[in-house]
Amino acid sequence: MNSNGIVNKYSNTPVSKSSDAIFVKTTIPRKREELLKWNGWGYKDSRFLVKDGIIHFSGSRYPIGELSLPYFTQWVEDVLGVDLSKPHTSKDQPVEEECPYPLISNDNYKQIVHLNVPFSTKGIDRLMRAHGHTVYDIYTLKESFFDRIPDVVLWPSCHGDVVKIVDAADKNNMVVIPFGGGTSVTGAVECPKDEMRTIISLDTSQMNKILWVDRENLVICCESGIIGQDLERELHTMGFTVGHEPDSYEFSSLGGWVATRASGMKKNTYGNIEDLLVHVKMVTPKGVLEKNCQVPRMSCGPDFNHIVLGSEGCLGVITEVILKIRPLPKMKKYGSVVFPDFESGVRCMREVAKQRCQPASIRLMDNAQFKFGQSLRPVPGYFGLIFDGLKKLYIKKIKGFNFDSICVMTLLFEGDVKDVQMQEKKIYEIGSKFGGIPAGQTNGERGYMLTFVIAYIRDLGLEFNVLAESFETSVPWDRAVSLCRNVKYVVGEECKKLNIEHYLMAARVTQTYDAGCVIYFYFGYNYSNIKNPVEVYEQIEEKARDEIIESGGSISHHHGVGKIRRKWYPGTISAIGVQLFKATKQELDPRNVFACGNILKSKL
Repeated sequence: MNSNGIVNKYSNTPVSKSSDAIFVKTTIPRKREELLKWNGWGYKDSRFLVKDGIIHFSGSRYPIGELSLPYFTQWVEDVLGVDLSKPHTSKDQPVEEECPYPLISNDNYKQIVHLNVPFSTKGIDRLMRAHGHTVYDIYTLKESFFDRIPDVVLWPSCHGDVVKIVDAADKNNMVVIPFGGGTSVTGAVECPKDEMRTIISLDTSQMNKILWVDRENLVICCESGIIGQDLERELHTMGFTVGHEPDSYEFSSLGGWVATRASGMKKNTYGNIEDLLVHVKMVTPKGVLEKNCQVPRMSCGPDFNHIVLGSEGCLGVITEVILKIRPLPKMKKYGSVVFPDFESGVRCMREVAKQRCQPASIRLMDNAQFKFGQSLRPVPGYFGLIFDGLKKLYIKKIKGFNFDSICVMTLLFEGDVKDVQMQEKKIYEIGSKFGGIPAGQTNGERGYMLTFVIAYIRDLGLEFNVLAESFETSVPWDRAVSLCRNVKYVVGEECKKLNIEHYLMAARVTQTYDAGCVIYFYFGYNYSNIKNPVEVYEQIEEKARDEIIESGGSISHHHGVGKIRRKWYPGTISAIGVQLFKATKQELDPRNVFACGNILKSKL
């Protein structure tokens, strides 16, 4: 260690605690730290909490804000066996002395200063960029510490800054891990524990500008750090939309969408990210990978956009993206259909896909998720109680539906007024052929908007010894129902073996294609009597993923591979595919600057 307290990268000697001031030379952007939780999902002012024995939701950002939720309170107690009078206290935000010290040599420190890019080695800055939102990530933040976190955070403000950072890292034997919105659920930004080189977290949040809009060709050029809801808000003022709306769109970044081959809830109308992408720049240690022109399509061998799509930070940093845009729809309308059982709902969705009349969004909740969603409704007034009673009477008595088997399909229609009306009519006609009955706009809108609230529930669960997470897959139509049944059975059997009495296992079909659909699973369990709850959760999810693949599903539809699914990657793409990926990595990043270890382990 030198007189300034800077550590040699090949040493485990810590930086002296008194030296912190020398690391913070520039103005550090604070938007993330000011608005978002350091150890949980979403905004600081939005959370589920318990007051007087009843669960409430705080803040005014969401429709259920500042409302009491007695039905959800009862559901939590009944299904998950939670005692709301006995919360589990999580640790406080760590002070500087508790965070792992940065490993950075004197020479590397000088190189970072010379870049003239805002940077920090403060513990909380590095900690907030050491994780995404896996079960392991959030549980660790609430209970202990990560073994390895980034050594320095850099905030580039443009493509040129990224070029400088990657070049410096390549020449000085440092590691770069790109960081966007921090919403990954695959361990993508987790630092490899055995990496002793200086790790740079390259935070793209300050690369958040719309560079230009081409109204004639309906395309837009943006920097990769722009957040989904910010992009849409700005576009709406101009009368346009991208229409890409993943569940995480409030917090996830454009670069993250491209890097993980993301999909959105309205992909039927607007397409997945690969359908929206026109042009992309990615900075690699060998230079900038991009096409030499902006055209709708080229026939010139493999499309290298697909080297960038799904690269998950292994090959470079995405800096600028050109996307298709569309005029704002003239009409937006929600809807819903109730079915007697899950199988009937799936058959209806299959027919909708066959006829290619999918609305912007069409999603089907199974019975377990239907009951879960119903529990999140607030207490209705007197007339609301009567109305709810009439609806229940109509479904149970007149139609003969069983409350323990019914499921709900939620719908979102977007487009011209006549087109929406025609599409709506056709969907409801198809629904009736499979025993479905319309359930109104309110249920459809509520079901759609609750998607953005569900992620907050996990933080409440951890206060009461409940671990929960979602995982997804895509599957051919003819195997969708059996896959759901098989995966639920496997999870149930694992819970029996582990003496887990209280758990939730629910499924929903979230997107449809000609040849198949997407299935989202929610699994959560009460770990009060479990010694290693994260390991147990991962064990159960691994069994579920094995069964998904055995039942004809994919390792992922839109979350990506990251680290938690890489064991299944070679079997998915074949031995030749693995060698091809390794060859690409070797060509673009021969010194393994982008050593995040996603998709395949870092060391080639």
